[in-house]
Amino acid sequence: MTAPGPLPTTQAEQAPVLERHGHLPAVPPRRLQPQALRETFARWRGAGAPGSAAAWLPEHAGDLAAHERRAARQASVLVPLVLREQGPQLLLTRRDARLSVHAGQISFPGGGRDPGDRDAVHTALREAEEEIGLDPALAETLGCMPLYTTVTGFAVTPVVALVDARARWRLQQSEVAEVFEVPLEFLMDPRHHELRGWDSPEAAAAVPGAGPGRRVFFAMPWQDAHSGRSYFIWGATAAMIRNLYRLLIA
Repeated sequence: MTAPGPLPTTQAEQAPVLERHGHLPAVPPRRLQPQALRETFARWRGAGAPGSAAAWLPEHAGDLAAHERRAARQASVLVPLVLREQGPQLLLTRRDARLSVHAGQISFPGGGRDPGDRDAVHTALREAEEEIGLDPALAETLGCMPLYTTVTGFAVTPVVALVDARARWRLQQSEVAEVFEVPLEFLMDPRHHELRGWDSPEAAAAVPGAGPGRRVFFAMPWQDAHSGRSYFIWGATAAMIRNLYRLLIA
């Protein structure tokens, strides 16, 4: 089955909630501290060693069928955890509304791999510097999560990094309309995770078991208490956040 085209955010926000996951445990706050995050990623990097107990698989690998993933373009995103006094904050961007693909959606900084990039980490840091002005010297890379293939044909490597609170943002106006931060503790609590469904004759299941004609995706709506602004985090971005939850709770 051919994968569906991108779902507009306006339709995604109107999609009904199929499940809420308050029955799942939240990641304990102690596991979200910088040193605990370093140790978790170190254990996972060694999961392939004989006798390791740290083996872990992502909950969702993406929106494309296995045969389509082989033709996907390589890309990376940075998953930046900004080290604030009140606890790590996940930095996200809102894409410019004039873009031809994923216009206005919430995303991580990132993009396609260039021929001169050394690896997935290089791609993520280069793109983050271009899009939001992040100085690579202020980012401590923890590790890479498994590939996530998007409906638009990208095989994305999420690169998780701790970001110094001294970092300052300089937005690439042609791509990024806004940056904002969400408490990592909020996103690592499944009470705030929704599974939504959108029915269409052309839709393909984005989550196994959804059935024909239904697009199913994660959403994590969030409202900034200080500004009062609401943000609808969904799709590939929400799925990668869900995978991070599964890694940290494992």
